[in-house]
Amino acid sequence: METYLALMIGNSRLHWGLFSHKGLELTWDTNYFATSTIHQLGQSPTPEKLSSIIFDSDFLPGNLSTTLPDYLTRNLFIASVVPSQTELWREYANAHIITLEQIPLQGLYSTLGIDRALALWGAGKTWGFPVLVIDGGTALTFTGANIHSHLMGGAILPGLGLQIATLADKTGQLPRINLPQQLPPRYAKNTQEAIQSGIIYTIVAGIKDFIETWWRDFPQSQVVITGGDRQILVHYLTLQFPAIAKHLIVEPNLIFMGMGEIISTHTGE
Repeated sequence: METYLALMIGNSRLHWGLFSHKGLELTWDTNYFATSTIHQLGQSPTPEKLSSIIFDSDFLPGNLSTTLPDYLTRNLFIASVVPSQTELWREYANAHIITLEQIPLQGLYSTLGIDRALALWGAGKTWGFPVLVIDGGTALTFTGANIHSHLMGGAILPGLGLQIATLADKTGQLPRINLPQQLPPRYAKNTQEAIQSGIIYTIVAGIKDFIETWWRDFPQSQVVITGGDRQILVHYLTLQFPAIAKHLIVEPNLIFMGMGEIISTHTGE
């Protein structure tokens, strides 16, 4: 299988990856489909229709809009944490849904997010087990496996953006703030910096605590961080706890690395 597309349906966006015989060539993100787009796709969307509706836009790098129809006639591999979005693709003839049962980790539980499992598998296959994965996405998650690729468990909490949005949306007077490049005053004297302080310092301290606890149990383990907020989280960790930050591996495409491992295994490549 020389060329194929992979789709990770995340909590906030659709994440796309283009694979060739060289491996992962390109990634990009799109928003969820609008209701009008879903209606246009119909029960059996053709590659040409998919390309014109979904990919004919400025976000596509290069001239991929002219070649994506050909890729879509081959195979589209999908992993998803949003069942309603997954259902849109089940009638598509070339879609292959990756399930939790296909991931060779031990000790998985039925409600584990497949994004977490794929990221963990990709990290373990690339840097070895044991490994701890931190995903700074809509949700901030921690997921670890031991030397036998057995899931040790993890944790989930609201990510940076979700915490900011929740305070603004669920309170009467708190504003929606922006994240600063430098650490805010810990004991702030205005509302915006107080929100920045509360969110940033508690999240960074929590990440530090999870990493240190993991390293006590698995001193030789790598820690890999991924997700849309990975860079700002590593930046804050570097400012606050540089000795920990310098040991982190930053990998934006960790889920696709896991998907690539699963796809190559099940296609015999």
